[in-house]
Amino acid sequence: MNQINRGQEMIRQFTPNWFTATMGTGILALALNQFPLHIPGLHQVARGLWFLNIGLFLLFSILYATRWIVYHDEARRVLAHSVVSMFFGAIPMGLATIINGFLVFGIPLWGNVALQTARGLWWLDVVLAVGCGILVPFMMFTRQDHSLEKMTGVWLLPIVAAEVAAVSGSLLVPYMTEPHAAERIIVISYMLWALSVPLAMSFLVILLMRLILHKLPPDDMVATSWLALGPIGTGALGLMLLGTNAAKVFPAAGLPWIGEVAFGIGAIGGSMLWGYGIWWFCIALLTTARSIRSGISFNLGWWGFTFPIGVYSVATLALARITHMGSLAAVGGVLITGLAGLWLLISTRTLHGAWVGYLFVSPCLVPGSIPSDRPER
Repeated sequence: MNQINRGQEMIRQFTPNWFTATMGTGILALALNQFPLHIPGLHQVARGLWFLNIGLFLLFSILYATRWIVYHDEARRVLAHSVVSMFFGAIPMGLATIINGFLVFGIPLWGNVALQTARGLWWLDVVLAVGCGILVPFMMFTRQDHSLEKMTGVWLLPIVAAEVAAVSGSLLVPYMTEPHAAERIIVISYMLWALSVPLAMSFLVILLMRLILHKLPPDDMVATSWLALGPIGTGALGLMLLGTNAAKVFPAAGLPWIGEVAFGIGAIGGSMLWGYGIWWFCIALLTTARSIRSGISFNLGWWGFTFPIGVYSVATLALARITHMGSLAAVGGVLITGLAGLWLLISTRTLHGAWVGYLFVSPCLVPGSIPSDRPER
C-alpha cells in the first residue's frame, strides 16, 4: 500500500477512541505539576506534555473532521455503534485537560490571553459535554443495540464529560475578577456536576450487577474496569474544588453561609467519594492482574487506564490539602508515579501501533456491527 492510500485508509478508519490519548496525556501533565515532592525540571516536563497534548488534540480533530467530510456515510455509522459512539465523550474531556493547562501553564507564559482563551474554550467544552451527556444516551435508547451482558465501563464516558467540565469551571473561578462572573461560573459548574455524577453512580450500580451476573469482561476490554474510577475521582475532585472556591465567591455575593456549607459538603463529600473509589480501585487491580496472567494484547483501549488513575490521584492530593493529611499526599505521589510509568508504556506501544497501522480500525465499518446491518427476524 503506497503512502497516499495508507493515509486515506488511516482517515477512513479514524475513530473518537483516539481522543482518550489526549485525556491520558493531559491528566499526566496536570498531575505531574502537582507532584508532592519538589523535583527539578518536573514543571518543565509537565508543561512539555501539555504542549504535546495540544498538538495531539489538534491533529486528532483534523483527522476526525476530515473523515466526516470525505467519508460522511461511513463516519455516521458510529452513531448506531454501541461501543465506539461512547467515545464521543472523550473529545470534551480531552479538551478540558487543555483548558486546565492554559490556567496552570499558559497564564505564566501569556497572561490574560491565556486566561481569555481558557474561558472561551470552557464554554465550548460545556456545550460539547452537555451534548454528549444527553444525545449519546438518547441514541442508546433509540438507535443502538445494548444488553446487560455486553455492558462495560465505556457507558460512563459520555455522561462523565459534564463533571470534568465542572472541574475546569471550578479552576477558572479564582481568575474571575468580576464577582458576578465568578458566581455564574461556579453555579453552572455545580449544575454540570449534578448533570453527571448522580447518573454515573446509577450506572455503577448496573455495572456491579452486570459483573455479578455475567462475570468479568473479556481480557481485551480489561482497561474498562478502571473507567468506574473516573466519575468517582472527578466527582470527588469537583466537590472539593467547588466547595473551596464557593467559600470565597458566595461571601462576595452576600451569601456567606452558602460558601460555608459548600466547603463542608466538598470536604465530607469528597472524602466519602474517595473512600468509595478505593473499592473500585482494588477490583480494577484484581481484574487487571487476572487478565495479565491470561495474556492480553495491546489495543487503543489501554488508554482507559490513564485518565481514571490520573484524576483519582489529583483528587487524592486535593483531599490531602483540605485535611492536611500527609499520608494522603504520599498516596497521591505513588499514584502519579504509577501513572507516569503507564503513560510511557502505552504511548510507546501506541506510536508503534500507529506507525505499523494496526491501531487504525473502525469497528463500526464491520458488517453486522450496527442494528441496521442485520436482517430482521
